[in-house]
Amino acid sequence: MARQTPEFELRLARDAADIRAGQRLRYSVFVEEMGGDGPLVDHEARLERDALDDRADHLLLFDKAAPGGPAVGAYRLLRGDMLGPGELFYSDGEYDLSALTGSGRRLLELGRSCVHRDYRGGPALMRLWQGLLAYVERHRIEVMFGVASFHGTDLAPIAPALSLLHHRHLAPPELRLRAIGDNARSMDLIPEAEIDRPAAMRDVPVLIKAYLRLGGFVGEGAWIDRDFNTTDIGIVVDIARVPARMRARYAGGVRG
Repeated sequence: MARQTPEFELRLARDAADIRAGQRLRYSVFVEEMGGDGPLVDHEARLERDALDDRADHLLLFDKAAPGGPAVGAYRLLRGDMLGPGELFYSDGEYDLSALTGSGRRLLELGRSCVHRDYRGGPALMRLWQGLLAYVERHRIEVMFGVASFHGTDLAPIAPALSLLHHRHLAPPELRLRAIGDNARSMDLIPEAEIDRPAAMRDVPVLIKAYLRLGGFVGEGAWIDRDFNTTDIGIVVDIARVPARMRARYAGGVRG
């Protein structure tokens, strides 16, 4: 898609057309690229949707220099105060969130994070995170959480990476998400002393490593998402623990 210098515009979705632009990008990444599916995926219109989309804010990165000015990066942002009585976060289907939801702290669930393949490795993710941190400050968020994924559902090739995350980056009890249900799997697969740490960390997806650099942690256990063809990892970031240098790096704003 990207054939010239991008002309980025970062903002929250303003209307249904903006939300569809994000869903179109999500279809490209999660369905076409990763082989995922789901009950509300619209294959005819090429939209990856789910029931929480109308409830959440959508942080979108557009490239106005590309034909049609498409969305090339997206985050779905769901604050705790956006949920009504009895309504659940997306992550509730995979993890026990009681350590967070019972804390009384201001929560933000991060979901459906994606960047178009032509924009990975460049400034697109940096721009999204500038908007994300500005949103956190605006809404006085105290804890961010969600799931981030390894591609595929076979644990054998990623066992060293999962084990390294478990041994080195497990959340403290007061922040710990715990995988639940039949799709939950242990991440404690290899003793720490037997792990080739540099090789294992190379296998950790870029987004998960980025959360770790923010001072984030992983939850206890992975969750096999067969619809999306992924192995999901619970992520939690206590904003008070984000290093000052990382706050400075992502200082910026978001329109809308």
